[in-house]
Amino acid sequence: QVQLVESGGGLVQAGDSLRLSCAASGRPATTYVLAWFRQTPGKEREFVATITWNGGRTDYADSVKGRFTISRDNAKNRLYLQMNSLKPEDTAVYYCAADINHSVILTRSREEYDYWGQGTQVTVSS
Repeated sequence: QVQLVESGGGLVQAGDSLRLSCAASGRPATTYVLAWFRQTPGKEREFVATITWNGGRTDYADSVKGRFTISRDNAKNRLYLQMNSLKPEDTAVYYCAADINHSVILTRSREEYDYWGQGTQVTVSS
């Protein structure tokens, strides 16, 4: 019921910035929680950040806290992840995810998210 398409990934140097975008469609953007996850080969998908339906509350993984900012624009049906001070360990495929069962309750558990985008690659060189 929700389609998600990420964009904005690329190859950058340590210390650089990137802004990822996720276009959402299929149901009103005011009804669900959105999040960003990331994954490297051979490892499980890990939580990055999540946001309530109206952007009133956010939650971040300790590894990105203070460097990344999650936001959403429901009028444009779009989710963003501003990534600053990038490190080589941030290298991963980044995925947008939707939790259609909640609008204000945030979770870091990937099992709670119902729909996923195809992912966008972020590579940070040292």
